[in-house]
Amino acid sequence: MELLYVGKTKNVYKLSDGNLLLEFKDDVTGTDGVFDPGANTVGLTLEGSGLSALKLTTHFFEIFKEKNIPTHFVSSDFSNKTMTVLPAEQFGKGIEIICRFKAVGSFLRRYAMYAKEGQPLDFFVEFTLKDDERGDPVISEDGLFMLNIMSREEYRTLVDLTKKISKIVFDELEKHGLELYDIKLEFGKNPKNGEIMLIDEISGGNMRVYENGKYVEPLSIEKKFLN
Repeated sequence: MELLYVGKTKNVYKLSDGNLLLEFKDDVTGTDGVFDPGANTVGLTLEGSGLSALKLTTHFFEIFKEKNIPTHFVSSDFSNKTMTVLPAEQFGKGIEIICRFKAVGSFLRRYAMYAKEGQPLDFFVEFTLKDDERGDPVISEDGLFMLNIMSREEYRTLVDLTKKISKIVFDELEKHGLELYDIKLEFGKNPKNGEIMLIDEISGGNMRVYENGKYVEPLSIEKKFLN
């Protein structure tokens, strides 16, 4: 294996067959020791969070496979906290897409003049550039197109996939009495055929979940959801 990248929450290795191996770590994003899925720095270490993230991610990717939603998922190894995935080409230098059901986090900080905490949002989709130095700026469809990051057709495909995937996650969590407030997704393109596919992970570390109006910690989501 060849180490390609040391990330905030995962290390990435290249396998001999061309696929990649993601090694899940116990680090989560946040600031001042407080978890924040929208943060671009490691805020704290939660023992067991790597395995928790892997289990939840595997669960959802298997559901997406059944529903013919393209992802980079190949297989998981819980004993080693690793996931084998297909390689993917980034959009530009990387984008993240957030789907919001309630006004919290960075959305509320930006729009507090108009929005109230917990205000319902109807599949509010926003694109951000992966750029730690500039705080992952939000970007519009025109910006993505004019800066040659993606085509307008790719933008529409990503919005549709984001809403479809987010609805599946929302419904699955709801079955366990949990409510999804927002979720952060990443996408890439299959280098062999150009197909857009969901990449990275679907875990407590990239979503905000509440139960009876109270915030649920990332590690608790997997315990409540899968146990």
